[in-house]
Amino acid sequence: MNTTTEALFDKARTHNGFSAEPVPEATLRALYDTLKWGPTSANCSPARFIFVSTPEAKAKLLDGMAPGNVEKTRAAPVTVIVGMDMAFYEKLPQLFPHADAKSWFVGNQPMIDATAFRNSSLQGAYLIIAARALGLDCGPMSGFNPAKVDADFWAGTSVKTNFICNLGHGDASKLMPRSPRLAFDEACRIA
Repeated sequence: MNTTTEALFDKARTHNGFSAEPVPEATLRALYDTLKWGPTSANCSPARFIFVSTPEAKAKLLDGMAPGNVEKTRAAPVTVIVGMDMAFYEKLPQLFPHADAKSWFVGNQPMIDATAFRNSSLQGAYLIIAARALGLDCGPMSGFNPAKVDADFWAGTSVKTNFICNLGHGDASKLMPRSPRLAFDEACRIA
């Protein structure tokens, strides 16, 4: 496991191409077992993950991808659908047993929506950091048809797709030049 800031941030890149090297199931299990420890509010843990790796599942997913994301998704050994369980609060008696946290959410749809989105996004970020720490490269994406992906992968559940992320061993020849970032004084202030 490589946890230097260089591997996690400074030299890590968003990959658009991947080698054919597979990602073993044991690595995907280790990935989840790492990311699950990242904090969420009231330990609500609303993220749900589908690791798409079979040809059949990949073909179904490609039908829901935006045209610019089809080839990179096809090339990735694994594509993770990061979902958000809109009934996450049902698990709060298990995950946050020292308070009646479920009652904070029941009947409060705006709070459910905000909490599910915010915290599943955090967990998706933990997925990227954990994947990088395990030596994998990532390609997170927003370009997909949410209704199609939800119907194809989450039908009959209370889960909706937040975002999608390709995983594998990146092909450096397909990297774009690194885009700039805002300087501290452009993005931050100390109050």
